[in-house]
Amino acid sequence: MSHIDKLIQELCPDGVEFKALSDLTTKTSNVRWSDTAKESYRYIDLSSVDRVTKQIHQTVEITTDDAPSRARQLVQSGDVIFATTRPTQMRWTVIPEEYDGQIASTGYCVLRPDSEQVLTGFLAHSLGTETFKQYVTAQQVEGNYPSIPDTRVRAFRLPVPPLEVQREIVSILDKFTALEAELEAELEARKQQYEHYRTELLNPGDDAEWSTLAGVSKHVSSGGTPKAGKAEFYEDGTIPWLRTNEVRFADVWETEVKITEEAVRQTSAKWVPADTVVVAISGATAGRSAVTRIPLTTNQHCCNLEINPYQADFRYVFHWIASRYQELKALGRGARSDLNAAIIKSFPIPVPSLAEQRQIVEKLDAFDALTTDLSVGLPAELAARRKQYEYYRDRLLTFKELEVQS
Repeated sequence: MSHIDKLIQELCPDGVEFKALSDLTTKTSNVRWSDTAKESYRYIDLSSVDRVTKQIHQTVEITTDDAPSRARQLVQSGDVIFATTRPTQMRWTVIPEEYDGQIASTGYCVLRPDSEQVLTGFLAHSLGTETFKQYVTAQQVEGNYPSIPDTRVRAFRLPVPPLEVQREIVSILDKFTALEAELEAELEARKQQYEHYRTELLNPGDDAEWSTLAGVSKHVSSGGTPKAGKAEFYEDGTIPWLRTNEVRFADVWETEVKITEEAVRQTSAKWVPADTVVVAISGATAGRSAVTRIPLTTNQHCCNLEINPYQADFRYVFHWIASRYQELKALGRGARSDLNAAIIKSFPIPVPSLAEQRQIVEKLDAFDALTTDLSVGLPAELAARRKQYEYYRDRLLTFKELEVQS
């Protein structure tokens, strides 16, 4: 019998009480922008939290002058936040010390654990369980952008074993996540090595011939957003519709949202072919790039480059744009640093022979696979660790409910 089994047998042999999250968490508060005197905050929006690592990876500084309407919730270290927009994506994180007193979007349900009843780590691990995901799936409000009200999140009933049992469970599960973090760090180092290698391979010589992205493209276009709420544009849609938050320096094989033939007929969301290079032009995503591996449509914040195969290899163009992300992003204009089609079309690109381009692509694609392909190397090991963690998490966080004596 394991130590945790002994603890359960000793402290809660007949089961544990289940309580609503609302009874296990304490009150939070919103910022009063009128009282901030232009003090700056780091803003945690829905794209700030990585769905896989559960870490906050990108925020922006905001003040009362430029705060988005959803920037309202003050968070403290130890809070657990769960994204209520597209909740089945299971986007959640624990607020670390460095984000204490910062601002989170109202697109998150902020859960502040009552430490006398539930540990932060126990609550956080519980939000990843299959049981919670099934609950969220059943309780979400369907629509173009599915969501779940905070009240329904807080109504979820969590098993609450004694704190000593919680600590032991958290200790075990944290060891799994620590191993994942080590692999993540190693993978990140490999990615940095890849970026250095890519820069060297793409470095143009003194005698390089230059063109522009427009010069190597046979067609440049953008898309559109079918009006939200019109069922005929989204209901039972089968046409992939790409948004900029899905443009992530990678191949695009599917999209989160589908639209209908009627949407394509009536709006500017038009088809683009496979092997199109897409560059995001809006806000936080500006400058990011991707390659469509299927025919799809896009929103208006995507600049779509259909590459002329007699001028350039589409993957060579993608690698070049990705390698010049910071340079391209720096050309953004306005408060949100947006790009536009004119900026992207005029962006310079060296154009070696097609044979040389393909040699470069072959080398970069092979190295890229070492950092992204889930079937080999570090990505495969990391995926295996995550499956192992998920198995033990769901097993350790499953409890018999204590029967209430009448």
